[in-house]
Amino acid sequence: MELILSGDVMPEEDMTELMEEAAALILEDEGVRADEAEISVTFVTDEEIRELNAQFRGIDRATDVLSFPQFEDVQDIPDEGPAVLGDVVISLERARAQAEEFGHSEKRETIYLFVHSILHLLGYDHMEEDEKKEMRAAEEKTMEKLGLARS
Repeated sequence: MELILSGDVMPEEDMTELMEEAAALILEDEGVRADEAEISVTFVTDEEIRELNAQFRGIDRATDVLSFPQFEDVQDIPDEGPAVLGDVVISLERARAQAEEFGHSEKRETIYLFVHSILHLLGYDHMEEDEKKEMRAAEEKTMEKLGLARS
């Protein structure tokens, strides 16, 4: 599996290693082959993510993370060859503020946002209550495996 990282502001190296581990865990749990999977992750400011949120979702305010899946459903991911799963955009500025607000580390918040977005790339959503419960359970399962469960 390959994470393609970009942005003017990058997280610490130990965070990117945790992101790779998180993605591998999720792909394994979801039965998605990780050998040729590829995910692009861009780290941006609040202003940059606000612009993207306005452009792609019609919501003119900053958000913490945006996910742009390549496939509608996990079943659509090809069994052979490269599997470009999609793009993730994370506001490290927002992650930092939310970590402070929630009383945990920036690392935990950033990894949580990444886990959340990977699940979106694989078709999870949280618009309906049952979907939300399923997604939250998958998030918590991964965060526990990473040693970053809520305390």
